[in-house]
Amino acid sequence: MELGTLLEASCQLQQNQALQMIKGDLMWRLVFLLPMLVHSTVSVAEEKVVKVFVLAGQSNMEGQGVVDLDHPQHYNGGKGTLIWSMENGKTKAKMKHLKDDSGKWKSRKDVWVRYQTPHELKVGNLGIGFAVYPGKHHIGPELQIGHLLGDCFDEPVLMIKTCWGGKSLYKDFRPPSAGGETGQFYQKMVDDVRNVMANAGEEMPALKGAKLELAGFFWFQGWNDMFDEKARNEYAKNLVHLIDDFRRTFHVPDLSVVIGETGNMGSEAGQNMFAIRDAQAKAAASIKPRGSAAFVSTTEFARPKELSPNVGHGHHWFGNAESYFLIGDAMGSAMVRLLSSPHAQGAE
Repeated sequence: MELGTLLEASCQLQQNQALQMIKGDLMWRLVFLLPMLVHSTVSVAEEKVVKVFVLAGQSNMEGQGVVDLDHPQHYNGGKGTLIWSMENGKTKAKMKHLKDDSGKWKSRKDVWVRYQTPHELKVGNLGIGFAVYPGKHHIGPELQIGHLLGDCFDEPVLMIKTCWGGKSLYKDFRPPSAGGETGQFYQKMVDDVRNVMANAGEEMPALKGAKLELAGFFWFQGWNDMFDEKARNEYAKNLVHLIDDFRRTFHVPDLSVVIGETGNMGSEAGQNMFAIRDAQAKAAASIKPRGSAAFVSTTEFARPKELSPNVGHGHHWFGNAESYFLIGDAMGSAMVRLLSSPHAQGAE
């Protein structure tokens, strides 16, 4: 064999040996790194993010809308209940999604509700019954709010209801920045939210290990502040303080906020209620950063007592379920708009 041929064969042999060494080294590296890469990918894929919303206020956020009670004397024969409204209400077409094809009330596995009432802990998938009373005979704004938020997100949604009847912003929900004694129910609201954010998986095993992300705050309150001049005069600034303090406590400076109008009695309300309504709108316009809060008018959702189940409960919208559904629809829609706005996307 000629010398040139021998040299060429030797070079080829060395190249093949080098290539085999490189392949072997790469194989060992892959064997070592692949489990780490797979574990990292799986961890990211398995990390569940849950969008959390707080629903705060007094009795009308607790939920007074009657679902199915129809006693002739106590519930006006069922007029204005949810069942009646789905057949006779002005906006019955908007409510069709509340029942399935078999006529049963729907529940949503992608939306959770957690509500510690004075009587019991209510926790589970969104449906009827997450109101202040035992059983499933009442609703609040949470029902339609939850449907809209569930439709808005690919991620699961958790709504935390922190509401107590007969409580004022001036005293009971008084935030620290307002000065004076911090309200017992402001602190209770904060404690409830903090507890759920830390321990949601204990009460809702499906959310165990999930990352909870505080995404929005709903406020529906005002009745008790109507009857005190100082409370009316301070309402706007106290509500701004409440939002600022809540955001600061949970380190969410741009948290989206929806304020529902105290719209009971519609346009026939007295001057004190008009003062509270004006203060609620003023607060929403004053909250910074601009565009992070919305005021929702609700007066048009008032229904006559003659077509409602609780004819003596004007402070509770006469228990009219269509009213509570529409309040939730308006407040939920406002939150969805805020969440899709430049402020929520981090734009300046």
